[in-house]
Amino acid sequence: MLSLKKIKKSYKTGDFIQHALKGVSLQFRKNEFVAILGPSGSGKTTLLNIIGGLDRYDEGNLIINNRETKNFKDSEWDAYRNNCIGFIFQSYNLIGHIDVLANVEMGMTLSGVSSKERRKKALEVLDRVGLSEHAHKRPNQLSGGQMQRVAIARALANDPDIILADEPTGALDSKTSVQIMELIQEIAKDKLVIMVTHNPELAHTYATRIIEMKDGEILSDSNPLKEKEENSEDYTIKKTSMGFLTSLKLSLNNIRTKKGRTILTAFASSIGIIGIALILSLSNGFDQQISKFEGNTLSTLPVIVQRQSVDLEQFMQSLEDGLEEYPDTSYVIPLDEEANSSVHQNVLNEDYVQYIENLSSADASGINYSYAVALNLLAKGSDGVSLLNTNELDISSLPHSLQDSETSLVQEQMDILAGNVPTEKDELLLVVDSKNRVSKGLLDDLGFDTETSIDFDSILGKEIKVAFNDDYYKAVGNYFVPTNDLNALYDNENNLTLKIVGVARLKEDYADYLGYRGLYYTNDLIDYVIRQNENSQVVQKQLSVNYNVLSGEQLNEEGKETVLDYLGYQSLPYVIYIYTNDFDSKERIITYLDDYNKDKAEEDQIVYLDQADMISSLSGNIMDGVTIVLIAFSSISLVVSSIMIGIIMYISVLERTKEIGILRSLGARKKDISRVFNSETFIIGLASGLIGILIAWVLLFPINHLLYDLTELENVAVMNPIHALILITISLILTLIGGWIPAKLASKKDPVVALRTE
Repeated sequence: MLSLKKIKKSYKTGDFIQHALKGVSLQFRKNEFVAILGPSGSGKTTLLNIIGGLDRYDEGNLIINNRETKNFKDSEWDAYRNNCIGFIFQSYNLIGHIDVLANVEMGMTLSGVSSKERRKKALEVLDRVGLSEHAHKRPNQLSGGQMQRVAIARALANDPDIILADEPTGALDSKTSVQIMELIQEIAKDKLVIMVTHNPELAHTYATRIIEMKDGEILSDSNPLKEKEENSEDYTIKKTSMGFLTSLKLSLNNIRTKKGRTILTAFASSIGIIGIALILSLSNGFDQQISKFEGNTLSTLPVIVQRQSVDLEQFMQSLEDGLEEYPDTSYVIPLDEEANSSVHQNVLNEDYVQYIENLSSADASGINYSYAVALNLLAKGSDGVSLLNTNELDISSLPHSLQDSETSLVQEQMDILAGNVPTEKDELLLVVDSKNRVSKGLLDDLGFDTETSIDFDSILGKEIKVAFNDDYYKAVGNYFVPTNDLNALYDNENNLTLKIVGVARLKEDYADYLGYRGLYYTNDLIDYVIRQNENSQVVQKQLSVNYNVLSGEQLNEEGKETVLDYLGYQSLPYVIYIYTNDFDSKERIITYLDDYNKDKAEEDQIVYLDQADMISSLSGNIMDGVTIVLIAFSSISLVVSSIMIGIIMYISVLERTKEIGILRSLGARKKDISRVFNSETFIIGLASGLIGILIAWVLLFPINHLLYDLTELENVAVMNPIHALILITISLILTLIGGWIPAKLASKKDPVVALRTE
């Protein structure tokens, strides 16, 4: 059944080598009671550990039921200990934090025996050793003899082929020793029992075979097996496996023995979770408050479609040109708009206006059109006179908020880099961007050399002429066309002369892409030009032409769209404002506007600006940024908690070292040992997450009360259940990471060394 052939085992300590076994060869019968005697250091315990698969031999071979073990893998040795070996130790080696029944069941649990069957077998063997009434007691509630009986019951429970007893009566009184020996003798009737003892009297009284050892060699064998015992049985490996629930139960029982430390550990680990949960709750609540505010106010902001629209993504890319932001310099830098296509030209033709008109009245509460003024602006440079196109260049009316110098809004929103703010109709303001840039096309038409930067002093005092309609248009048949003699037009004495009196830049506190850049005039100029053009002969004659057109007379198509131009306005809108009822209707309008752009080339698409979306995105980004920063700070405590868990688990490994040895002796694999400690960290991590979420939820009540007193906003802090689940998961993951190294160290412990730990 069991055969040892020339087994050698040595231990190396530094340069010293101790030969524990020196080529031991033995054969054992299927059932006999073998006692191994010898002084300390004779090798008897080493021999027992090698037979039990706890220790590995260096040379030779161990054969069990015709199966050689010299090429066994770790998993096969684990299965061997579980299926073939039952250990009875001098110090009992019971797991103290589980009851007697669970101790007896442990070997069967590792074998994968069903809970019902292993409970039945455990109770049977407990009854056999006379302890069935103590099944639910803890080991520390039993006497020494009773604990040894439990150890015997555990050894028998999985019905192994071999029982190994290491000084089974060494810690017992004489009376109890006799009882235990009689019990072991009874077991030896149908099993192979190998006992190591220092007591020759016990050996000669109960054993059927006595082997004496000295210095790692066999001195005598009272009943050797002379011929090889025939055995038709083959050893079949049945792999062991500890399920997650079993490891969880073991860890839970262990945690119960140190509840205070576990609760404090879980609480300390939960501090980071509490902080992040409160931050997310406040962020979530403020987002809801902002959404509520947006629903009440921002939904009224219009969707804006204008002839020139800034592509924010391309605009932000244009900022990455290496130029300094808000420089302390006194010159303007030409900006090549063709190279930097952040400005998109929308073609607001009649078809698009009609498309807008077809918007559902249920979604659009109102549509307003703004018509830009068509000024006849002339500038002289080294290349002659240029006509400034107010539709294509950055030339427009100064916003009302910037025109009233008495309100100081100019000083509040802009820095005056040179000169002063326009106050008269004949004064202009040049506004540069955050890098002192202005459109190259505008500077070209103003007559400046755009191959280099332009000093502010060169810009101040620059003259621009406004030509009126009677001088600008010439009659051709029934309609009028602009003159082509720009030099003569520039020198016309009827012109109004304008001057650039200031250079300004939007302050850093105001978003540059929402600001202004280009040449700006006052509303007084607009009023003056309109009054002059309304009374011009050109307008009066063209009104008559249009009247004839309306009555049916065939005239040139160009004549149909010129009256409003001559009055000082575009016939097609410059800006369209679409007002919505609420956010839902805004979404439908946005979808409607996007549908227009389908299958159109990029230059033919109409780009719009959703102010509400832009503002809400900005506020959302700010809130997200603040939340991320606060979470980052709180996360430091999570990292510290993870390190602390690692330290706590390492202490637990040290405390449970003997338990590791016991489990390995019962056939537990290395991965099973890791699983036991990972289960413990799982419990701590779950408890930490739950405690953190619970405390954070409780704290929300006083926090909301305080915020209401300060802001009169109700229920600002609101915990999102999804956030709670995510944080519990994070707590679990970080705890498992923290406990992974100690669990790995536990699995690598030598079972022989672990069993000696007290």
